[in-house]
Amino acid sequence: MSLYIERLGRGPVPLVLLHGWAMHGGVLAPLVEALSERCTMHVVDLPGHGYSRQCGLPLEPSACAAAIAEATPPALWLGWSLGGLIALTAALERPQHVRGLAMLCATPKFARDESWPWGSDATLVHQLALDLETDYHATIERFLALEAMGSPDPRAELRHLRALAFARGEPDLRVLQEGIRILETRDLRARLPELRQPNMWLAGRRDRLVPPQAMEWSSQQAQGHYMQIEHAGHAPFFTYPDQVAQALQPLLDSFDGCGSHE
Repeated sequence: MSLYIERLGRGPVPLVLLHGWAMHGGVLAPLVEALSERCTMHVVDLPGHGYSRQCGLPLEPSACAAAIAEATPPALWLGWSLGGLIALTAALERPQHVRGLAMLCATPKFARDESWPWGSDATLVHQLALDLETDYHATIERFLALEAMGSPDPRAELRHLRALAFARGEPDLRVLQEGIRILETRDLRARLPELRQPNMWLAGRRDRLVPPQAMEWSSQQAQGHYMQIEHAGHAPFFTYPDQVAQALQPLLDSFDGCGSHE
């Protein structure tokens, strides 16, 4: 089975949208609606997630980037959370296809260590990997709670995330484990200066998983543009989709200037 990619919107700017760990493309619906007049969107269910649950492709970022690029036109790419690591990989490895990059609550390295003070707690990430083996649903529930922290109404956002998480079926345990390994080990910091496309780094100021400082630093390394949404947590497109869409306007405007050379 191939990747499930839904085409939505009717605008002139092509945009590929990538969701985060244990989610599916449907969670990005508020942002899709906000951008529908401006963009034609290719909303991906990553391997093992949502309607791509039976897709045998590994979640490995280069493999995902290649498969998505083959199935979509040259476009801007937006990645949320884990999806940002895949979008960033695609921008580095397929610059002719990825014409601009939006990192939404996403960084080149997720887990904190001595060289990276702004990541998520490495012990927490490792514990999620261990817990997946013994209590699959409770592990996802705990991660959803972390995603909801920092939002204006964490309980309401957690209810929303819970309702959406399994709306397209449960994600495959194999890719959940692969995703945690990527979050534990992937480090693209040194490659940020290689980015040649317009790039936007959009943070939620109250994000408890991806600190805004990490995104601001990354934007400087990539010579990109940094913005934060003041009252948002890790999933700003739920509560503030119009603000996210507005923040993306400079990147959308840039597509006209880079869309002519194949």
